[in-house]
Amino acid sequence: MMIKTSQLIADDATLRDVVPAGDYYMKVLKAGQTLRILDLEGNQAADTLFYNANDPSERYSAMDTIREQGNVYLTAGTTLVSNLGREMLTITADTCGRHDTLGGACATESNTVRYALEKKCMHACRDSWLLAVAENDQFGLTKRDITHNINFFMNVPVTAEGGLSFADGISGAGEYVEMHAEMDVIVLLSNCPQLNNPCNAYNPTPVEMLIWDAA
Repeated sequence: MMIKTSQLIADDATLRDVVPAGDYYMKVLKAGQTLRILDLEGNQAADTLFYNANDPSERYSAMDTIREQGNVYLTAGTTLVSNLGREMLTITADTCGRHDTLGGACATESNTVRYALEKKCMHACRDSWLLAVAENDQFGLTKRDITHNINFFMNVPVTAEGGLSFADGISGAGEYVEMHAEMDVIVLLSNCPQLNNPCNAYNPTPVEMLIWDAA
């Protein structure tokens, strides 16, 4: 766990967007720009995918990122690596301490497996991503491009037996993670609507996305 604060000032950001719980965010982050994901009220999970904006077949790879850094948690200093082994983004600041890259995203199918059959119709992150790619065909993404993601602010401890457990979030109001883009990337975020596990205290809340241009 590595805590590192940012020197960037919110009022100097080029773009600022508040993403309500259950909504998606899909924009291009240019090489050299910095993105901050701000947890406005605390313990909110922000399920995020990254793609090379010039060739979306290249995308964030959990396996390559974990292998290169030798750690299953992401924090300040972590480089997010693509499926081609190239650097996509570097986490430059992080006040939460660690982020999950193993737990995956909620889906209607997993809701029934983890919780109950009647949970199937509840909204899920995978639904948000599918809606995003359907409403933004300019990016050329389809259902088959939805792959493994990062769960920013989510607490998914690895057990002694090597399994995963979903625990209370370790983030709080005003915590953030900040990334410097090493290439042009599509940022596709689902602000998690999950009501069935304690990652967001059973109360999904908004996050804010801030972008600064290169210095």
